[in-house]
Amino acid sequence: MSPLAETVGTAIRLRHGLGGRPARSFDRQLARDPFLRGLADLLSHTKWLPDAVALPPGGGMGTSLASELELVRAMTDAEIRAGCEVSAQHSWIDQDLRWLDTTGLGDKLASALQGVWSRHVAPDWPRRRTALEREVMYRAGLLAAFGWPAALEGMSRRSRWVGADGIQFTHRPGADRQIGDEGLQFVPVTLASGTWLCESTAGCALVYPAGRAAVEAPADGRVALERLIGRGRAELLDRLSRPGTASELAAEFGLSLGTVGRHLRILRDAGLIVGLRDGHKVVYRLTVRGADLIAYN
Repeated sequence: MSPLAETVGTAIRLRHGLGGRPARSFDRQLARDPFLRGLADLLSHTKWLPDAVALPPGGGMGTSLASELELVRAMTDAEIRAGCEVSAQHSWIDQDLRWLDTTGLGDKLASALQGVWSRHVAPDWPRRRTALEREVMYRAGLLAAFGWPAALEGMSRRSRWVGADGIQFTHRPGADRQIGDEGLQFVPVTLASGTWLCESTAGCALVYPAGRAAVEAPADGRVALERLIGRGRAELLDRLSRPGTASELAAEFGLSLGTVGRHLRILRDAGLIVGLRDGHKVVYRLTVRGADLIAYN
């Protein structure tokens, strides 16, 4: 278990605009914090995460974020800059690393990650931890019953057992890693995709998306509605329990008028909302069918 990996994955997901209102809240947070914005831009646009945020967890299933951030704080400015420069070389966009032109980078990096955890992960951590524990038990059961080939199946798009003692996780070129007596840890995170390797003198860990766990929880009506019509449209439908115009909705959700218009058209065609002209404006509100759907979920 790695709260740090969960935090890094969450930052990447939010920076890509995934997560509805939390993503928009994250964007506002980035606008106020240039250091966090630089970090999030780097993490979300590179094929190689900086060493400072890709550390193997040291406490097994009981690993705490505090213990992981202690290791981050212990890193020197030179080590953090070097790792970020390597990461920038593997980025698919140009990276402006001026946010690293300061001192005390270990403390600043740890504080930024703590902020992401406190605001976007910790409130949901009990559910996430339960999902991750279920994933660990699922993989352990596969390993015990069917061996490594079955346990590795579906960890990532490329994961498979190779030969007598090899594991493949990617088709990208690179030197093979030799796993010593310290072994290799498998660390699930509640993401739909994304795999990365953590390395240090303490060993190696493979972070992978716990797709089964993330999909299965929570199993409540709101999540079912989001899966049915999409999170963006579900949020708009919920918001239209109070009538509003397309411009008001766009401003409130931080979306373009075109995006809101497409969502509204689909909801209207499904008979869930209706648009009524009021002077020069079109005001949208729930239909009986839309209100019933919201009430049910």
